[in-house]
Amino acid sequence: MPKFLLRRWRGLPIIAGLVLLLLFTAALFFLHWWVGAAALLAVGALVYYVLTAEQAFYAQLNDYIMTLTHRVKKAGAEVVQELPIGMLVYNEDKIIEWHNPYIGKVFEQESIVGQSLHHVHPSLKLGKDTEQRMDISMGESYYRCLIRPDDRLIYMYNITEQTTLARRYEEEQIALGILMLDNLDEVAQGMDDQTRSLLLAKVIGAITEWANQNHIYIRRSASDRFFVLMHTKTLREIEQSKFDILDEVRDLTGDLKLPLTLSIGIATGTEQLTELGSLAQSSLDVALGRGGDQAAVRADQRLSFYGGRSNAVEKRTRVRARVISHALRDLMKESDKVIIMGHRYPDMDSMGAAVGVLKMAQVCGKEGYIVLEDDNPSIHRMLQELEQHESIQKWIITPEQALSITNQRSLAIVVDTHKSSMVAEPKILQHTGRIVVIDHHRRGEEFIDDAILIYIEPYASSTCELVTELLQYLQDRLPMETIEATSLLAGIVVDTKSFSLRTGARTFEAASFLRRNGADSALVQQMLKEDLEEFIQKSEIIKHAEIWHSCIAICAADEEHKYSQLLIAKVADTLLNMTEISASFVIAERPDGLIGISARSLGKVNVQVIMEQLGGGGHLTNAAAQLEGTIDEAQSELKRLLQEIDLREGLSE
Repeated sequence: MPKFLLRRWRGLPIIAGLVLLLLFTAALFFLHWWVGAAALLAVGALVYYVLTAEQAFYAQLNDYIMTLTHRVKKAGAEVVQELPIGMLVYNEDKIIEWHNPYIGKVFEQESIVGQSLHHVHPSLKLGKDTEQRMDISMGESYYRCLIRPDDRLIYMYNITEQTTLARRYEEEQIALGILMLDNLDEVAQGMDDQTRSLLLAKVIGAITEWANQNHIYIRRSASDRFFVLMHTKTLREIEQSKFDILDEVRDLTGDLKLPLTLSIGIATGTEQLTELGSLAQSSLDVALGRGGDQAAVRADQRLSFYGGRSNAVEKRTRVRARVISHALRDLMKESDKVIIMGHRYPDMDSMGAAVGVLKMAQVCGKEGYIVLEDDNPSIHRMLQELEQHESIQKWIITPEQALSITNQRSLAIVVDTHKSSMVAEPKILQHTGRIVVIDHHRRGEEFIDDAILIYIEPYASSTCELVTELLQYLQDRLPMETIEATSLLAGIVVDTKSFSLRTGARTFEAASFLRRNGADSALVQQMLKEDLEEFIQKSEIIKHAEIWHSCIAICAADEEHKYSQLLIAKVADTLLNMTEISASFVIAERPDGLIGISARSLGKVNVQVIMEQLGGGGHLTNAAAQLEGTIDEAQSELKRLLQEIDLREGLSE
């Protein structure tokens, strides 16, 4: 609406009032002319005042608006020029066309017009067409960039104080840990009090000095246990040093027949102290489950391991084996049936241990079932022998059959693995609340958490060895069939490479017990026989072997052929027998389409650490992994990991 019309519209009430006054004035003229004249003068004065006041009001309003417009424009110019917010305009070619003075202060240049965004700062690579935020650093300062591609405009503002405060908060978070002397009782056994005290004083002195140097609060809570408290910043520093206290204590007691080692469990990333304590204890359990002599650090969802340079020390006493055997016997008697599972694609150790547990269930008077999905080359000859014995064959069922008979009163026993994703049928674990784990592998991050009985001993040569010891304490004069004892012995022979690797005194004692109970060593050799075609396949793979860093054999099979995991493992074992080879890695495609990697070592190289980074696991000298992709991709990834680690010093750490 035009201003003059608007003003007329606003003046209508005044005009109406003026007309009304004039009418009254005219009426007064008819009554008394002098009264009408006086009224007319008053009305004229009033009209003059109103018109003058209105003009003055609009003049003041116009001045105010003009002044306000000037102030707003001035303030806008000052915002662009003076406020500590950078504004930068670029063109379609990512070349800077204009920026305000604050940008010059940020990049310490008077003008950066004409330069490309990438040249100004490498992080300013604009690949998205949507609005995005990006944090960049300039020296000791930090800036947040708000990028608007539609306007080709970038805003920058300083977040140094905020970033410093956030980093300080993160660095000062509490990290709680538990430090434990692994095998104090074993080492101190047979020592006199004075020697034991000197040993403890030496070790505790080293631990205390390490804590003081790293500003760690440490207090002894038991003879072999310490409570540890530190900041997250300190934790990161000792992670960078790979927890050198582990090596220091091991070397300090290296002259002992059983050197003393440490296990450390640390947790951080949560503000609840009760939860932090539980996570620290869980981390320690994982470290102990992996054989000790290492540190397990849990930060949020990340679980990292450090150390693990030595093999798990074989325990001299069998107290735990006896306790576990009696506890397992009671659990079996309280259950309606026993479901026994190994890992997918079972080997002789897994199958032999399952046969041993089946024997335990039968001795306890319970129905036991071995879950087996299908035959495979690793156990083909063993299954042929088992098929001739109805007492075992009729109790081998498929995963579907196992699911149909499993209920909450069933006892599920998992052997030769502790990962729920690797068992023959993971759904069975969800159908029962009674789970037992018997395994000899070093404990990994994935674990069956709701198991009511866990027997993991990384020092053992095989799961068959552990099951054999449990059988010895089940009852006196345990009757065993030849096929049962032979199956257990076959598992031990396979995992120890005929008693040449990871073999301790208790391994021979278990084998001796099985031989006394009818184990047929000739039948074991019959199960392990290799046919000519398999030997030729091994030779075809071995011819692709290459020597890496003069002591590592890496062999990638032809992509046109598929090989069983057993054959891949046998090739790795064969390569390890070559002169000056301390570790071997064999990569080949399996029948299921996955890429299998088998790793073997003589102890100098910790192949478990390498395989864990590829999603697998195992032992220090025997490990494996399965990957998706191609053989070339798996080989490149393996070489990348080997390149990152110093072969002569780092792989065994």
